[in-house]
Amino acid sequence: MTSPVSPQGRQFVSRGIAHVTLSTPVEPITVSFVLMRQFTMLAFTSAIEPLRVANQLAGQVLFRWHVFSEDGKPIACSNGVPLLPDGPLPPLAAPGYVLVCGGVEPDAACSPALTDWLRAQWRHGRIVGGLCTGAYALARAGILDRRRFTLHWENIRSFSELFPKLTPEWQVFCVDDRIVTCAGGVAAADLVLKLIDDHCGPELSQTVMNMCLLTRRRDEGDEQTTSLTSRLGSRNRHLLKAVNYIEQCIEDTFRIDDCAEHVGVSRRQIERLFQKNLGMTPLQYLNGVRLQHGRALLAETDMSVIDVAVACGYGSSAHFSKSFRKKFGISPHNFSHFRKKRPVQAGG
Repeated sequence: MTSPVSPQGRQFVSRGIAHVTLSTPVEPITVSFVLMRQFTMLAFTSAIEPLRVANQLAGQVLFRWHVFSEDGKPIACSNGVPLLPDGPLPPLAAPGYVLVCGGVEPDAACSPALTDWLRAQWRHGRIVGGLCTGAYALARAGILDRRRFTLHWENIRSFSELFPKLTPEWQVFCVDDRIVTCAGGVAAADLVLKLIDDHCGPELSQTVMNMCLLTRRRDEGDEQTTSLTSRLGSRNRHLLKAVNYIEQCIEDTFRIDDCAEHVGVSRRQIERLFQKNLGMTPLQYLNGVRLQHGRALLAETDMSVIDVAVACGYGSSAHFSKSFRKKFGISPHNFSHFRKKRPVQAGG
């Protein structure tokens, strides 16, 4: 039997040994991938490979896919490897899913042409989604209002500075009616396994997971990162409560006495806990969190250094700049990728 191929010659059903017989017929589903500049290859491949494996296991075309860049030209992912898309954005994508794959510097890659196109796809009834930082494009398109969505944890705080009225979830993926998003990386596989399960049944999605050597299928509500306990290497409930309190104080004035009162122990006990378990003071821990937040804002927004300093709880840009240079070996002015303001697009 000749394997079905696309008009461009792409083989949608590859040969394999394992097989799953579907209990009911399934109409083929089309997925249109849109690659933003410096997209994350891991997120893209983690989404597209389970679709290929599903076709292979069933021995038929369950999923078709097309890959687009904004202008149809070869586009490099974040590791520098170029990819040749099928073409530029079509006036209207095929019925099915439209998944935008983002990567580094996602807001800079959100052109008006891309966000206008996404808005049009949404209005024409397509299911629109974002992989990794693709949610930036969805936000700029103005289609995330009152929706549950997510993106990569590294980008959530800077995203929230740009879009204060939107509240991303800290989970691996979200499905909210015609909006589907995931945190990127292998979370894209978790999202696609959910789609395969919904359209083709649990037996196929489980076998696809086994074929991809994924030992655990994460649910929608699972958190993106390891628990605070694992991250700190401690189960001390007082330390965990104190760290959680501190991480919510990025923009606010921080007083150790307030933290101690919140935790229900003395100030001296809080200081001992941090020295014993983390090798630093609570204030040093807070400064580290604030500087990481500042680094994210400088990398992904067009905020000025003084605005970033304020957003990170610093009283002056001079103090922020000195601390930033000491930690990262570069001034915040030189680190920032956004020297010039860009016009605000719809939805922003």
